[in-house]
Amino acid sequence: MTTPRSRGALGSGGVLWSFAPWIIFDVVAGPSTWKFAAFAALIASVVLNLPELRQGSVKALNAAALVFFAVVSVLALALTHHDLVWLETYAQVISNAVVAVVALGSLAFVPFTEQYARESAPREIWDTPGFKHVNRVLTLMWGLVFVVTAVLGLVAIHDTADSDWLNWVIPIALLVLAIKFTNWYPQYVRSQSMAARARVVHH
Repeated sequence: MTTPRSRGALGSGGVLWSFAPWIIFDVVAGPSTWKFAAFAALIASVVLNLPELRQGSVKALNAAALVFFAVVSVLALALTHHDLVWLETYAQVISNAVVAVVALGSLAFVPFTEQYARESAPREIWDTPGFKHVNRVLTLMWGLVFVVTAVLGLVAIHDTADSDWLNWVIPIALLVLAIKFTNWYPQYVRSQSMAARARVVHH
């Protein structure tokens, strides 16, 4: 089984930068600040997308961020406060759900982490079972993290007593664990593959 190099399946951290607009929105958005959060996230999306737009190729997660925050920003400018109450209430839940849909939906085509992994992995391993497996696992993991985060945010809307835990503590803990797993898993699979090859050689 051939796997990505020790730098991991996500290249030099590009996928973590791609999460930046979504994280900005989650951190800044609130009852009175979500419009500002949407504009800030949109600016971050444009800045992150500029190099890819110049090359004529945009990754799925970056494209989703650009479209989502552009739509939210337009709605913030075009609609009245009364019409935007639902968006104000569910903005963070919707943003996390969108990331989950993009991540899990990409499993039917090209796992979104694979787009980043190809930037640091040799072309000759792109179609190998190991490379595909690692990225499918990582993409599934990230998708599930954002599914859980979206559900926690939905619960927090109706359970204000535990909102800090549901909106901040648990999601941040999940994010940290996801990053650690992202860094660890490709190396683990690679070491297992090398150990398996060594056993075959010795026998």
